[in-house]
Amino acid sequence: MPQSTISKTPKIQNRKKIIKLKLDFSWKNILLYGFLILFTIFIFTSFNQNISQPSSKEVGISYIINAVKASKVQKIEVSDTDITAYEKNQTLQATKESGSSIYTIFRDAGVSLDKTDVVVKDTTTFSNWLNILSSVLPVALMILFFYFLFRQARGAQESIFSIGKSKASLFNKDMPKVTFADVAGVDEAKQELTEIVDFLKHPDKYRSMGARTPKGVLMVGPSGTGKTLLARATAGEAGVPFFSMAGSEFMEMLVGVGASRVRDLFNNAKKSQPAIIFIDEIDAIGRQRGMGLMGGHDEREQTLNQILVEMDGFTPNEQLIVMAATNRPDVLDPALVRPGRFDRKVVLDLPDIDGRKAILSIHAKGKPFDSSVSWDKVAQRTAGFSGADLENMLNESAILAARLNKKVIDMKDIEEAATKVQLGPEKKRLQKDEDKKITAYHEGGHALLMWYMPNIDAVHRVSIVSRGMSLGHTMMEPVEHAHETKTHLLEQISAMLGGRAAEQLIFNEMTTGASNDIEKATQLARTMVVEYGMSSLGPINLNEDRNQYFEAKNISSAMQAKVDTEVKKIVDACYGEALSVLKKNKVKLDLLANELTKKETLDGDEFLALIGPKEKRKSPFETSKN
Repeated sequence: MPQSTISKTPKIQNRKKIIKLKLDFSWKNILLYGFLILFTIFIFTSFNQNISQPSSKEVGISYIINAVKASKVQKIEVSDTDITAYEKNQTLQATKESGSSIYTIFRDAGVSLDKTDVVVKDTTTFSNWLNILSSVLPVALMILFFYFLFRQARGAQESIFSIGKSKASLFNKDMPKVTFADVAGVDEAKQELTEIVDFLKHPDKYRSMGARTPKGVLMVGPSGTGKTLLARATAGEAGVPFFSMAGSEFMEMLVGVGASRVRDLFNNAKKSQPAIIFIDEIDAIGRQRGMGLMGGHDEREQTLNQILVEMDGFTPNEQLIVMAATNRPDVLDPALVRPGRFDRKVVLDLPDIDGRKAILSIHAKGKPFDSSVSWDKVAQRTAGFSGADLENMLNESAILAARLNKKVIDMKDIEEAATKVQLGPEKKRLQKDEDKKITAYHEGGHALLMWYMPNIDAVHRVSIVSRGMSLGHTMMEPVEHAHETKTHLLEQISAMLGGRAAEQLIFNEMTTGASNDIEKATQLARTMVVEYGMSSLGPINLNEDRNQYFEAKNISSAMQAKVDTEVKKIVDACYGEALSVLKKNKVKLDLLANELTKKETLDGDEFLALIGPKEKRKSPFETSKN
C-alpha cells in the first residue's frame, strides 16, 4: 500500500501544475498576431466553402429544377454562385451565373419554390473584406519589410558607434554581497585592504591628516589564490559599486576602441563614486611598452596610455580606487606600477596550514562530513594547494560520495579527491605482469630513497595505479619549509632518480618511465647552479634574460659549458647515491615491490609497517664537495 501511494504522488502533483502563458503585447506582436488570425480565418473559410459532402453529386442547374418540380428537394442553399440542393438520400451541387437570382431562374423555368426551403447566404461582406485584405496586405507587408530592414541597419550603425562603450560588469550594493568573511588564507592581504575600506568609508578622517586616498592597488599572486574574490570583498566591505572588467575586454580589432572603453569605464565610475574599478589580468594590456614587433604605437599601447592618463588625472578629492590583478608582475610597464598610479602592491601567496584550515571551513559549509574527518590532517595533506584547488577538492569529494550513494563524506573520499586534483583521475589499465613489476620497483625505488634520506618528508602513499600520464606515483606528507638547503635539494634529486636506479639495479635495463623524473631532476640541478649559486662556480646568477620577443645572452659560451658541467656533476652524484642506497636496502626494495604488486596501493602507515620506522641518520650529502 505505501508503494502504491508513492508511485501515484508524482502524477497528482503533475495535475496541480499551472501553465502560465506570458504574451508580449508590443505593437509589433499585436500586428503579427492580427495577421495570423486573419490568415487563419481566410484559410478556414476557404476550406469550408470548398469542402463537399461525402454523398454530394455535381449536376447542372436544370437537374435541380426538375428535382424541385418532382418535389424531391427539401432544401436549397445559395452561396454566391454555388447552389446546394438537399434530397432525401443525396446532395446536389450546381452553379449559376454571377448576379442572377435563384428565384428568377426558377420562375423563368415555371417551377414554384413555395414548397421548398430556400436559404440565401450573404457573402458580400466577407468578399469585400477579402478583396480589401488581398489588396492591402501585400503593400503592408512590403512596408513592414523595409521598415525592419532600415531599423536593423540603424541598429548596426548604433552598435558600431557603441563599440567604444565600457563592457564592465557592475556589482552594486543591492546584489549579493561578498565580504572579508568569505575570504580566508590571505590574512596579510586582507589587513592591507582593510585600510582601503576605511578610506572609502571615512575619507574625512584621512584628509584631516593630509593623507590622500591610494589611487591603485595591484594584487599579485599565483592563480587560484583569490585575487578577484578579494577585490569584490573589498567593495562589499566598503559598500560601494564595483566595476569589474578583464584586461582582454578592452582590446578589439578597431583602432582606438580600447582607449575609448577605458575613458567610458572611468567616466561611469566617477559618476558612482565612491567606487572601485577592478581590472583582472591587467598584464593583457599593461605589458611593457616598446616591445611590439609592429612599432611602438599599437592598439594595446594606446589602451595602456589611456589607463595611465586616467589614473594620473585624479584629483585628491575623488574617491575612486583602481584594483588590478595579475600573476605576471614582471612584464608590467614601470610607469603603470609606480607610486601615484598603483600605490600599493598586495601579494597573495599560497595559503599555509592555518590558511588552508580556514579555507576548508568556508567551503565545507553545506556539505555533510563524517565525524571522523580530521581537518588538521586534510590541511597538512594539501600543502601547495591554492584556495581554488581546495574548493575543487571538496567538490570532487562530494561528487564521489554521491556517486557511491553515501550519506556523508569521509576521509577516504577527501583523500581520493585530493589525489585526483593533483594527479588526475584513476585509470584501471590492464598491464602485463612484466610492466606491473617494473612499475612496482620504480615506485618502490622512489619510496625507499624518501625513507632513507633524513631531510625528506615522510612517505604518504605509494601506488602503481595509473593516473594522468603516469603509471604510478609516490607521494609524501609535505612539510612547509621557509628555506631550502643544499643538502635537502640534493636529497630531492636522489629521490627523483630512485625509480631509474631501481630499474637499473633489478632489471639491468632502462625504461621510458623515468623521463619525467629526469626532466625534473635536471631542472632542479640547473636552478641550483644558475640561480641559487650552489656549485663550485660560486654565488653568481647565471640565468639568461629571456622575454617574449628576443633572447639576450648574459653569459659566455665558455661559462655556459661550465654550467652544463656542474649540472651533470650534481645529477651524476645524486644518481650514484641513489644506486648505493638501493643496493644496501635491496631486501626492503624486493619486499616493497612484491607488496605493491599484490595491493597496488600502500598508504603511509602500511609502508612504515612493512619497511620499518624512519631512522635518524646523517645525510650522505652533508660532506659533499659539490
